[in-house]
Amino acid sequence: MSLNPDASTLQSKFKDSIKEVIEFRSETTLIVELDSLRPILEYCKTELGYDFLIDISTLDHYGEEPRFESVHELAVVDDSKHLRLRARVEEDQEVPSVVDLWATADWHEREAYDMMGIRFTNHPDLRRILMWEGYPYFPLRKEFPLAGKPTDMPDVAFTGVAPLEGGPFVTSSGSGGRVSAEPRAKGES
Repeated sequence: MSLNPDASTLQSKFKDSIKEVIEFRSETTLIVELDSLRPILEYCKTELGYDFLIDISTLDHYGEEPRFESVHELAVVDDSKHLRLRARVEEDQEVPSVVDLWATADWHEREAYDMMGIRFTNHPDLRRILMWEGYPYFPLRKEFPLAGKPTDMPDVAFTGVAPLEGGPFVTSSGSGGRVSAEPRAKGES
């Protein structure tokens, strides 16, 4: 049994769905079956009080099957409890969305889709969040080259004018100290 009481509760409730419990440096990670991920996350929210979804991330275990892994980081707002759930995902599988449980999952799931290509079932608006629509690759996959891939897109990010140039605030990088370097309205000294 686990030292974490919530992990022990989950082990007894979802016996066959939890493959392993890892405790390392006072952090508890549950390795769960993908089919049971949604019910376990829902139980964590409604019964165990995990009201804060810190992050959803993904791992690429290139060369292994299943290739991907979905990682959900849960916590309580007062930071009294923390739990990590990991589930292996095959290339053609989808991870169940938890946007209806935690609104913050919206952007986390979109980022996982955009960067790794992992789709989320029942996500209300699963589209790219960092790369442009129509971009054919997933930049965080291990087969993606470090130097990137050639593209026909114009170099929009490399304009000659900085977006805030000429705006209402100015900064000074001079040696006047931290206070004088802070942004201020034009004309203020």
